[in-house]
Amino acid sequence: MKIKFKKLNKNAIIPSFSYEGDAGMDIYCDSDFTFEPGKIISVSTGISMELPKSYVALIWDRSGLAFKNGIKTMGGVLDSGYRGEIKVIMINLSKDELAIKKGSRIAQMLIQKYEVPEIEVVKELSDSERSSGGFGSSGI
Repeated sequence: MKIKFKKLNKNAIIPSFSYEGDAGMDIYCDSDFTFEPGKIISVSTGISMELPKSYVALIWDRSGLAFKNGIKTMGGVLDSGYRGEIKVIMINLSKDELAIKKGSRIAQMLIQKYEVPEIEVVKELSDSERSSGGFGSSGI
């Protein structure tokens, strides 16, 4: 399987794996920015891509950035038909301002194969052990 990447500007860095066997590719920002506490921002990467059909790109947190700085990614599903710039939606959950430099690793991207299900509308669903138990019904 191949993923085609396109640089949208000269500062862009193509996603890459830090270590052999990693599931997630590092995603890099293409400009400096200051991230204020409690703010939600959309961060430019300067790249776009073409995924094969039946694959999806999922944007996830970088664990170090999340743990050390309280930075969380949001809304990270990129379908195979999307050809626009990859942007990373992030929220600063900390009480501190964070300066991010151009070329910093801001998130990671996992590529997964998926199946498109056939949708069937029914009047009843089969019973199960959990059935319609709500959140927390399987214990804490």
